[in-house]
Amino acid sequence: MHTEDTVNRTLRYLTLVIALTMTAFAVAQQPQAPASASAPSPMQKKLETYLRHAFALGSDVKIYVSEPKEIGNSGILETNIDVKTPEGGDQVKMYITKDGRYLLRGELADLNKDPLTENISKIDFKGAPVTGDPKATVTLVEFADFQCPVCRNLHDAMRGILPNYPQAKLVFKDFPLDNVHPWARTASIAGRCAYQQDPAAFWKFYDAIYDQQDLISASNVYDKMVDYASQTKLNTDTFKACMAGPKAAKEVEASVANGNLLEVRSTPTVFVNGRRIVGADPHALQQYIEYELAQQKSGKK
Repeated sequence: MHTEDTVNRTLRYLTLVIALTMTAFAVAQQPQAPASASAPSPMQKKLETYLRHAFALGSDVKIYVSEPKEIGNSGILETNIDVKTPEGGDQVKMYITKDGRYLLRGELADLNKDPLTENISKIDFKGAPVTGDPKATVTLVEFADFQCPVCRNLHDAMRGILPNYPQAKLVFKDFPLDNVHPWARTASIAGRCAYQQDPAAFWKFYDAIYDQQDLISASNVYDKMVDYASQTKLNTDTFKACMAGPKAAKEVEASVANGNLLEVRSTPTVFVNGRRIVGADPHALQQYIEYELAQQKSGKK
């Protein structure tokens, strides 16, 4: 259970992330100096000081600012802001004008590149569970957390939507949020172990976990997973050995790393032929699938 102090700190952390996402603001102009291996540059210090002052962040919140680097010859510098609390952390990408005056948070788009192709090129499909026609022309890649209530909502929505689109297949990628969901990683490892024994068994786990999400807890998750393995006719001794071994855990870590590469920040995040959807929005999901099919039908793809 979260203590009141833990909840307050977590809410403050989330407030910072939301504020950084929605706000563009000015910082005092500051000459830049090369950063040494041990000391942050004046600009890095200025950014940290600004963020602490603007959002009233105490010493229990750690802020790490990477050395800003120019993107090509754009006159825009890019930096990563790592925010860490006792409960966890996140990373946000921010941009600074070259004169050091303006700082903003948002998405920077290169109009000379196809963002969908860029996303697809970063997705690691190796060893990921897939359901649907392997030759389907629309690919949905779902980064999800088994303990996430919104992910369950998406699961329920897709259960009704996907049967209407035989031209689409679904790829699942683990992205457990350990700082807020204490049993999600165990469930992810269990899913990987089921997949290793029988790829079809993974999707039975997928349905069972979301259907019974409210019955699973940090104290009973292992027993629940073993029970699902038994119900799915898997070899439970092999399943338990897999749960205790390093392979499945490493596969989950690799999936999380892949999500970070794609800048997945919350669950669920779905890519429909590379086009990103954050959250459980069945209307957007259908719109993106139908758009892709219409483009293909018209010969534009």
